[in-house]
Amino acid sequence: MNPLLGDNTLKLGLFCTNGSGAALTLVPEAHTTSWDFSLRTAQAADRAGFEAVVPFARWKGYAPNRPGHKAGTVLDPFTWAAGIAAATERIGVFATSHAPTMHPIVAAKQSATVDLISGGRFALNVVGGWNRPELEMFGAPMREHDERYDHLAEWLEVIEKLWNETEEFDFHGRFFDVLGGVSMPKPHQRHIPIMNAGGSPRGMRFAAEHADLCFVIVQSEDEAKVRQQVQGYKAMARDEFGRDVKVWTHTVVVQRDTDAEAEAYLRRFSVEYEDTESVDAWMRLQGIEAQTMPPEVAAAMRQRFAAGAGAFPLVGTVETIADRMEMLSAAGIDGTLLTWVDYDAGLADFTRDVLPLLEKRGLRAPAPVVTA
Repeated sequence: MNPLLGDNTLKLGLFCTNGSGAALTLVPEAHTTSWDFSLRTAQAADRAGFEAVVPFARWKGYAPNRPGHKAGTVLDPFTWAAGIAAATERIGVFATSHAPTMHPIVAAKQSATVDLISGGRFALNVVGGWNRPELEMFGAPMREHDERYDHLAEWLEVIEKLWNETEEFDFHGRFFDVLGGVSMPKPHQRHIPIMNAGGSPRGMRFAAEHADLCFVIVQSEDEAKVRQQVQGYKAMARDEFGRDVKVWTHTVVVQRDTDAEAEAYLRRFSVEYEDTESVDAWMRLQGIEAQTMPPEVAAAMRQRFAAGAGAFPLVGTVETIADRMEMLSAAGIDGTLLTWVDYDAGLADFTRDVLPLLEKRGLRAPAPVVTA
């Protein structure tokens, strides 16, 4: 069974370990991209009982005319997933794909292959594509916002037919024409779980209709507001599409002996050592004009993106982190992807100190022994 379907109330995953992490920081102790880093962190998370390891897809860094910049040095998600799948025993392994950069026939074949390598532990994170400089490299059109989701829906429809149809089929859609479509062998799983992050009304509707795991950026630290955000997805999926979806988010973890020490380190890597070129470029790509908003709002937005792509902060002592994770779970979050600046030390500290508290609070069961 795919570990994403397991019994733990709050599921856990690693995020962005096929690159240098989620933070746009130039702090000296941050990781650089390497296969050894990917492998050892995935195996550590596997031993700790995590349910998922999720890569990101990035074809070009945000900093303009800086091809060697660390933010653009990222391992390919599919070949990376195949390697991680072969080197782990229990953890769920994702690939991430921007639909405009890969034909659905290729994505279907690669997904099925990784699923077979993993013995049925694969899941696919699908993205409509929003980063214009990346799409321009492929000669792919930058579609109007809602049309991106129409294209993504058809792309996914072709993939799922390739996973399930045993006879050749023709498909004639708005975006794809497939003659005699077939893909063998089939995946190990009858249904490969799909993740999608949709923040706009159209994106939210796509995720509610097509995704098993709806990925959200938690926009508040107030439990009632988080619950409202989460239930919006779950209610739409249930009421409009008759589906039961899970909602995941991502978090940046800074664990220290005191809350003040943790907050100081958050400021160190996300403000004092901010990767300003990349953060500026990201804000331009998002159409965010900092001059039009109050300075404190712009500063908070910059810091949160620099710290971990908008991640919810798990910053403080062991007890503070456990409290905040319990709040997310109480608000309806089913799983969270974790990021650190130093993944090796952070994951070791989290496994030793935070996991036992989550188990005591009934959010997770102790992890079985893994031999990898």
